[in-house]
Amino acid sequence: MSERAAPFYCPYCGDEDLRPSEQGHGAWECAACNRAFQLKLLGLLAQGVNRASHQGNVRRDEGGGDEI
Repeated sequence: MSERAAPFYCPYCGDEDLRPSEQGHGAWECAACNRAFQLKLLGLLAQGVNRASHQGNVRRDEGGGDEI
């Protein structure tokens, strides 16, 4: 697969009326809210994300754990 996937909706207003922008690769224009945005892949995570353990750590950090 040589082409990148297109966004399904605008990240600002949620409308689906998107068009490729002339600003360059990954740039899109929303006709509904008149905004332009760019999508860019930063890279892959080395170990991935484990959502279950990440959420558990957040809850403990917020004061949900017992102290001795």
